[in-house]
Amino acid sequence: MDMVREPEDKRSAVRFPIKLPVEVSSDATRGHRAETKDISAGGVLFYVEAEMALGTRIELNMTMPAAVLGTPSDVKVKCVGRVVRCSADDGRKAIAAVIDEYRFDRD
Repeated sequence: MDMVREPEDKRSAVRFPIKLPVEVSSDATRGHRAETKDISAGGVLFYVEAEMALGTRIELNMTMPAAVLGTPSDVKVKCVGRVVRCSADDGRKAIAAVIDEYRFDRD
């Protein structure tokens, strides 16, 4: 009997299903509004209306709520990354990006 193997998930970081508004910019475009689907230490999956090619360098700006982080105030996060996957998810454009660097700014 042949067994069908599921594709191996090569993502190593734990993903957190957090829906947050995020602003996405690239060298070609500025200020696209998007919404995260999940976030990990090494990447993010978000929905956006704009087209983004694989390898595109992007900047992400989001605010992590204090209630989610368990901190006294919200934390602004600025990330720089690259688009590594584009797909459709429930009729929306889903973009997966690797986070190459990030910075926290507390209010």
